[in-house]
Amino acid sequence: MMVSVDSTTEAATHPGPEGAVLLQEVRDRLEAVELPLDLPEAAAARRSARAAAVQLDDYILPRLRSLDAPLLAVVGGSTGAGKSTLVNALVQRPVSRAGAIRPTTRQPTLVHHPADRRWFEDQRILPGLSRLTPAAGDPGAASGDGGSLRLVADAVVPRGVALLDAPDIDSVSEQNRLLASQLLSAADLWLFVTTANRYADAVPWHLLTEAAGRNITVAVVLDRVPPGVEEEVREDLAAMLQHRGLGEAKLFVVAETALDGRGMLPLEAVAPIREWLARLAADAPVRAGIARRTLGGAVGLLGAKVADVARAGEEQAAAAERLRSDALGAYRAATARALAATEDGTLLRGEVLARWQDFVGTGEFFRSLESGIGRVRDRVAAFFSGRPEPSATVETAIESGLQSVIVEEAEKAAEDTQARWRDDPAGRQLLAGADLAGAGEGFAGKAAAQIRAWQGDLLELIRTEGTDKRFKARMLSFGVNGLGVALMIVVFATTGGLTGLEIGVAGGTAVVGQKLLEAVFGDDAVRRLAGKARAGLRQRTQELMDEEARRFLDRLPVLAGDSPAEWRELRARLDDLAARIGAGDPV
Repeated sequence: MMVSVDSTTEAATHPGPEGAVLLQEVRDRLEAVELPLDLPEAAAARRSARAAAVQLDDYILPRLRSLDAPLLAVVGGSTGAGKSTLVNALVQRPVSRAGAIRPTTRQPTLVHHPADRRWFEDQRILPGLSRLTPAAGDPGAASGDGGSLRLVADAVVPRGVALLDAPDIDSVSEQNRLLASQLLSAADLWLFVTTANRYADAVPWHLLTEAAGRNITVAVVLDRVPPGVEEEVREDLAAMLQHRGLGEAKLFVVAETALDGRGMLPLEAVAPIREWLARLAADAPVRAGIARRTLGGAVGLLGAKVADVARAGEEQAAAAERLRSDALGAYRAATARALAATEDGTLLRGEVLARWQDFVGTGEFFRSLESGIGRVRDRVAAFFSGRPEPSATVETAIESGLQSVIVEEAEKAAEDTQARWRDDPAGRQLLAGADLAGAGEGFAGKAAAQIRAWQGDLLELIRTEGTDKRFKARMLSFGVNGLGVALMIVVFATTGGLTGLEIGVAGGTAVVGQKLLEAVFGDDAVRRLAGKARAGLRQRTQELMDEEARRFLDRLPVLAGDSPAEWRELRARLDDLAARIGAGDPV
């Protein structure tokens, strides 16, 4: 029989609260990690954060708070390796179902000494699994609930060590695979079972490499080894363990042996393993060292996972900023192009120019341009000697022309932004197949409303300027609307974009409006009014484009969470805690 010792006589080292407070903080932060953007590494980082939070609940926090609790030895391995058969042989009775039907172990079974029950019957470890106490002689259901943990008490198991039979790490059931990984992460030591023909498989070595990274104590059981090849297989497996950083792992060879009438391995086949477990149970300092070593390794690996999550968070922030810049850049460029069209004479073609000519009676005026633009100054008073024609048609033409320019540029910005987002993995995810090319619904109406509001601003500028008694009479002789239209024409009448005859036309048009305003307000006032008018148009156009950009920007998730600096500080504190645990210092 395996030897049982009284764990209550141990000189346990109890940790201080600082380490637990830190780990609880890490757990809460990891649980809050979202990483919503679909970047190449995001899914793996999310899984890593969730797994780390679960391990904190399942193992790290409970072990830190109870360093004197019994060691949990998880028996893990590949499908058909003989884990349940091994556990039954160690206890010398069927406590876990074994057989040829796969998967066999669906419901994990934890076998412990009766005096250690208090350590496992509550939710101290593995709090996500409910507890189930089977009836005597019940080896477990063939298709049990993976959300529960079977507790089996047996005095054959020494006090201070408990055995947990886990599902297959490569089970056909994803739920079983996930549960196996969770249980191995909650272990103080691993009893890893493999077979002579499967010990080189990739899946076990992936987990064993992780064990090496955690500094976890590992014992490897090479099961069902055919007669005559024991030494050859042992040496090869030992070399592989050495190469993977597990040279200190215990290696047990179980020869291929016929089962007895109960389906059990003979006691002598597993005697070396029983004796090793008994020695661990009997040596409190060794057990404490294993607990601290595994805990320190888990905390150290937790620090690395925190760093991975931090990098993923930085990638999320960079991707979000890249997408934001793409959208804002496209719409700001659209604003610049729309404003350029208002400043280079482009709007004074077509309908706007025709309505302005009608408004100022410029049939005679523009015929005079053929004999020289210099006559404008001498003749401008004649054009305004009477009351101007109604200005509404000019305002309407300006509204229509400016609206067309703004809508066209907004459509170009939408096409550009959508193309950029579709070239980006995160952008494609956020678009989710939506077609945002073109202006948004109702944008043309919003643009028209802003243009009318801007025209109203100009009329208010004229009224405000005309409150001075010096200007009031002259202003009233031309009318507020007439002067407002003239100011719009001045804003639009620089000639950078026109050629040939159009230069003369736009130039003459500008002079008419300019001289009219100067006649009423003076040179300085006209420059000031034109500057305010341009600034107001720029602001309203930018506001329109910024609002239109929200069609894209509102799809960006809010990236809440800790800053990179905060994650780095957390990593440093975890590394320090891991070092103190490993050194046996108070934590």
